[in-house]
Amino acid sequence: MDITLLLKTVGVGMIVAVANQILQKTGRDEQATLVTVVGIVVVLIMLVGQIGDLFETVKTVFQL
Repeated sequence: MDITLLLKTVGVGMIVAVANQILQKTGRDEQATLVTVVGIVVVLIMLVGQIGDLFETVKTVFQL
């Protein structure tokens, strides 16, 4: 696994956390929730390739 993927995930998480806190402090709770959901979707999109590789490795190991 590449360390850059981990750093990108942490970076997105930090940006989402800061944006979430700012929006909650200003009383925009719905938008804060939307930012959190979008952050989760972005990270999942970044991880799709790695998850595919994981499944291929599991298939190879168990000869499926």
